[in-house]
Amino acid sequence: MRTKFAFLLHPRDTLRDDLRQLLHPAFGLIPDRVLQGALQHLPLPPLITGGIRYDDAPDQQAGWLITVPLSASQLLRLPRAHVHGKINQAVDRARDLGASVVGLGALTAPATLGGQVLQERRDIGVTNGNAFTAAMTHLAVERLLPSLPAHPTIALVGATGSVGSCLTHLLAARTDAALMLIARHQGRLDALAADVSRPGLRVTTSTRMDDVRAADLVVLLTSAAEALLRDEHLRPGAIVLDDTQPRNTDASLLRTRPDVTIIDGGLVQVPGMQLRGTIGLASKVAYACLAETMLLTLDGHEGHFSIGAPGAHKAAHMLDLAARYAHLGFHLAPFRSFGRLLPDGALGSAPRPRLLERA
Repeated sequence: MRTKFAFLLHPRDTLRDDLRQLLHPAFGLIPDRVLQGALQHLPLPPLITGGIRYDDAPDQQAGWLITVPLSASQLLRLPRAHVHGKINQAVDRARDLGASVVGLGALTAPATLGGQVLQERRDIGVTNGNAFTAAMTHLAVERLLPSLPAHPTIALVGATGSVGSCLTHLLAARTDAALMLIARHQGRLDALAADVSRPGLRVTTSTRMDDVRAADLVVLLTSAAEALLRDEHLRPGAIVLDDTQPRNTDASLLRTRPDVTIIDGGLVQVPGMQLRGTIGLASKVAYACLAETMLLTLDGHEGHFSIGAPGAHKAAHMLDLAARYAHLGFHLAPFRSFGRLLPDGALGSAPRPRLLERA
């Protein structure tokens, strides 16, 4: 039996734009610094800013979008007790609405250590959405491989994170491309590289963004409030798959590096979704982390699912669910770049879900 869900969002640091869309056009007239101060110091409650239904049950509320009243930078930089209190209030709101599972969107996941801060809760299930995000990103990489040179190098920036570690395991088991693992902590990188090592697979590690210039494909999987990737980090003709929210690429790259292709990652086509409100995407497109939450409750799941770093078996399970509810969609979305649809056939061919079949 289907259950209900809630999905947590938050405004980006471009607060005027986001709050104008989420709440009221008048917010577009207020300076960001004023809005930042209000979010930090006023006792603002979590807000219901949207809802979702499905085409096969249009009269039934399937889930709610709940906005945590903190900006991207505040989620990462304010005292942890304050941030966790705000997120727990939003989870309480989800529970009170009747949700059985709450999904952690954007930076609410890393702010709670991939949901680990919430894992003692027994009144509602929690998922960080990273299993389906890793699965969809793997399919996107597979779609892009024909567009890369022979024997390519793929850089995974944020490789030791929740999505990054799962994706690293998926790619290491299913591709012969050289993998460059990039993260802040060398010890974690060394452990991950040793864990995925196998004969014939070349894996290198680095803590320096400058080393990304050796990669043909750069996959961004980091948790940051601002753009991290700059034009000097990219080799001529590189492809960038930006899986981050807020995104870690800036639109100025389109001007300074016209030879580079930047693709919006982690997007899922859900034509059977009826969305009230906005998540900042094209119609009938959802973030993979939201899609994971939706799929779990379509299948009647209760309790926690993706907490911390999900294993490859959870990515495979999410693909099983996507196939089960394919009448609503849940497949890799056509590639977009900063929201604009890329021409059909511009990069690669259709994804091949069989690559994530269970071993």
